[in-house]
Amino acid sequence: MLDTTLREGQQCRGVNFTLDARIRIARELDDLGIHFIEAGWPAANPKDREVFKKLSEIGLKNARAAAFTMTRRKDVPADKDSNLNEILECGVDVAVVVGKSWSLHVKEVLRTTLEDNLNIVADSIQYFREHGLEVIFDAEHFFDGYKEDPEYALSVLRAAEEAGARTLVLADTNGGCLPHEIAEIVAEVSERIKRPIGIHTHNDSGNALANTLMAVVSGVTHVQTTINGIGERTGNADLCQVIPNLELKLGIKAMKSGLKGLKKLTDLSNMVYELSGLPKNRYQPYVGEYAFAHKAGIHIDAIMKNRRAYEHIDPELVGNRRFITVSDLSGKSALIASLSELLGIELDKRSEELSAILEEVKQLGLKEVSLDDATGTISLIFLKYFKRYASKFEILEWASLVGCGDRSKAYGLVKVKVGDKVIVEGGEGVGPVHAVDVALRKVLEQEYPELKKVKLIDYRVILPEAERDTASLVRVFIKFTNGHESWTTTATSTNIIEASFEALIQGLDYYLQIRDLKLGKVA
Repeated sequence: MLDTTLREGQQCRGVNFTLDARIRIARELDDLGIHFIEAGWPAANPKDREVFKKLSEIGLKNARAAAFTMTRRKDVPADKDSNLNEILECGVDVAVVVGKSWSLHVKEVLRTTLEDNLNIVADSIQYFREHGLEVIFDAEHFFDGYKEDPEYALSVLRAAEEAGARTLVLADTNGGCLPHEIAEIVAEVSERIKRPIGIHTHNDSGNALANTLMAVVSGVTHVQTTINGIGERTGNADLCQVIPNLELKLGIKAMKSGLKGLKKLTDLSNMVYELSGLPKNRYQPYVGEYAFAHKAGIHIDAIMKNRRAYEHIDPELVGNRRFITVSDLSGKSALIASLSELLGIELDKRSEELSAILEEVKQLGLKEVSLDDATGTISLIFLKYFKRYASKFEILEWASLVGCGDRSKAYGLVKVKVGDKVIVEGGEGVGPVHAVDVALRKVLEQEYPELKKVKLIDYRVILPEAERDTASLVRVFIKFTNGHESWTTTATSTNIIEASFEALIQGLDYYLQIRDLKLGKVA
């Protein structure tokens, strides 16, 4: 396995890893036992050179750092080429050299002869071998080149092989190949080339994962990936999907940590999303938040009897978890599972409360209230039906006002009943929701100081209706945390501030209710 998140992943639009982020990612890959970490292109920029310097200082336990470069320039001897010499100066013992293998690129991009390109490839590899480096040769556009001129594409591989490259990687650089083409070409190449063969795929046709797996089945022994599949254009084969498929489906040991390392994949995926600034793909196979989420009542009923009924693996194998969704599609099995998971309340289907809760959930669905992610809102509904809910406060009135001008601010006013006291308080914020939040917290934190720990970490607004205008129905989801656990609440209204305030109230209320439940205090 060679992971190129720090080089190819960095080429993804919108991604610009900091130096610290790159080192964190490299350390995680090292802990997994990935064989090679392609940590950057030293000739490209100073930051990449600094990455290799830092990795040399901290040392890697399992992985080997590999540096990327192109072959020498067409009119420059290898020993005079600055790109190649940068590799020697960065202190690695593995060079990944990319060279042209498609005649179209040789003639129209490199603008040289086919024979000269063979010399360029051979000279570059020989130069590194003379300096004691192991060379992995990436044959750029190999599959396109092979389909157009198989003998020339193979001659490039032979030139690299004879020059001393240890591994020859076939790249579907444009990402346009289909799995059956990959299988046929890999099989043919394996018969004619004796060095280990590798695969590097792009996802432009949606086949990066399938093409990688097909290449493995067809004989390659070296696989290149990026975490979450980030990379140029539509990305590359996703390490978080390739490795579980190799380990769990094909029985191939893909990393030194084996099954123990698999459990780290979900956390690794989340970390890279955070460091890259890219939004998480909740539907990402294996590691996505919804990868093992069940919503249909029939499905939930079945997995409660046998998880294999609707799950291809145990989610815990990859560090993920099952998620039961409560919605207007739910049956009693979904409610029973959610009650157990969220509140530790165990019931059977004969419970009278279940029927009442199910009816309320379906009525909420008619009002366009979506409970899919709203664990806090669902829990409050459950607590009220099971008489474990004790009102902590009551909002009597509230209002918000937004000023105008260059330095405009928002102002909120709340009238709240807490116990026997009625308190009026105001707040100032950057927006109307924030202002009302400030005012409400001024009241509640006097009585419940532990609410100071509760922070808002995500705020989403969805317009569920097809026709959208300024009077459209909106769904608001707010995610909270106390530093140890998180919960989400939701509310729906044609007034975005009203929906936001309702979700905010639920989030604070949930924390107080769960606190009492854990302390053994019930209504």
